[in-house]
Amino acid sequence: MKFLILAVLVAGAYASVSSDEAGLVKSTWAQVKNNEADILAAVFAAYPDIQARFPAFVGQDLSAIKGSAPFALHASRIVSLLGQYVGLLGNDANQPAINTIFNELGQTHRNRGISKAQFGEFRTAFIGYLSSNVSGYNADVAQAWNDAFDAIYTIINSNLDGRPVV
Repeated sequence: MKFLILAVLVAGAYASVSSDEAGLVKSTWAQVKNNEADILAAVFAAYPDIQARFPAFVGQDLSAIKGSAPFALHASRIVSLLGQYVGLLGNDANQPAINTIFNELGQTHRNRGISKAQFGEFRTAFIGYLSSNVSGYNADVAQAWNDAFDAIYTIINSNLDGRPVV
């Protein structure tokens, strides 16, 4: 009985992304994956408190830094991490790799004092960017992306609470 309870708890710890949702995420991601600077600029514009967490960009005018090499480099790092995740979606065998990526992200951001609320802001701004820049964006696409974020935020938030996911 203890094993059954543990199995249910472990299964419930991960938000689920169905294969249909993974397909929607992948197809919409393909439309924006090369818009790194625009995505990060949309996040910073919507939530200046996030920009303030980046020492290289604190207090700088967003329109002035958006075209800079440091901005492009950082935007590329963030977007490529999302790209890695999208590439792993749709195959349950990839869950350990997903755990590793987002355990590390959660731990490094915990050390920097990043809050769950700021991760929520990033999600809101990113979903807003998608809704304005993806052809065919609809309720199904929105649900797919929300489920995808739920899955990784379960891991990240656990790390922000000091409990890496194994």
